[in-house]
Amino acid sequence: MMRSTKQLIGTISFVVLSFFAGAQQNPVVLEYINTYKELAIAEMQRTGVPASVKLAQGIHETMAGTSNLVIKSNNHFGIKCKSNWTGESVSHDDDARGECFRKYTSAEDSYRDHSDFLKNSQRYASLFLLEPTDYKGWANGLKKAGYATNPKYPIIIIKLIEDYQLQDYTLIALGKMERSTDIALSAKDPGKTTELVSERGTEPDQNVLAVSTKMIPVYPEGEFKINETKVIFVKQGTSYLSIAQQFNVPLAKLFEFNELKPLEATDTDQLLYLQRKRKTGKTDYHIVQPGETLRDIAQEEALRLESLLEYNWLSAGQQPAIGERLSLRVKAGAMPKLVLKENYSISPAATKWSRN
Repeated sequence: MMRSTKQLIGTISFVVLSFFAGAQQNPVVLEYINTYKELAIAEMQRTGVPASVKLAQGIHETMAGTSNLVIKSNNHFGIKCKSNWTGESVSHDDDARGECFRKYTSAEDSYRDHSDFLKNSQRYASLFLLEPTDYKGWANGLKKAGYATNPKYPIIIIKLIEDYQLQDYTLIALGKMERSTDIALSAKDPGKTTELVSERGTEPDQNVLAVSTKMIPVYPEGEFKINETKVIFVKQGTSYLSIAQQFNVPLAKLFEFNELKPLEATDTDQLLYLQRKRKTGKTDYHIVQPGETLRDIAQEEALRLESLLEYNWLSAGQQPAIGERLSLRVKAGAMPKLVLKENYSISPAATKWSRN
């Protein structure tokens, strides 16, 4: 129902390449998971659709967010219009030329509609009698109910769940796994991997120190692109002047592009953009990770800091709490929760700051 044989050939090829290019996981898939895992968890808690299955379907149906359909419609699950659809639509070739597919304002709307599409249809009622952790039953049940015509559909969904540990997000939604143990890697760009280190920090709204996980990215050498913006990764102590001369960028512009005060050399390992960053992000939102500042996020997403602040009702110097979702493309509905001051709490007996 969702994909023609011709289109599935391309998707299967994408998945096969993801799985069998050695032991390395596909960074495009990892980016998709990192971007949409919170939506999948929230939708599971709202409707019961397993987060693992939803993420695997999203990865498969959109080729991890890269398909033409998702780019022009925010349709992450290949749902066609049908007679009861009254929203916007786009024309897309599938089983036939120019078929009608649902169009959404945001990925969040697509995720919600997918949950409702399954929950409110009698065809899929039997799935909700399964244990939410029975992802194999869900994958086979979706195929049996007619969600897809490809006979390999359950195999693809199951393999995605197992190879990318997507079951963890189902367990988190059920309260059977702590979020602090949720260590799915993110890779925002091809060729980038991540390593995990422990960091001491303060959880939002708590007065105790906790061990969290900070993701330290490893970027390609030389010039590459993030969000269609030229960038390099440089080590601490690298001369800004030498970078400007090497890449033929005026030194003042280099500081301006990266929202930096003039310095002789880099004081940390960092991304440096060789052209002005974008006003909108490549994805809809970013989940705040341990140790990230607003500038870190702006650099990681190739987004102008002023845009990031504006979209999220923030001012310079404010720090969103770990796990908060920051909008990267449009004005958020509300300001995110903030960390009052990193590694500090307010003493109940006084208005001064006191260290925990």
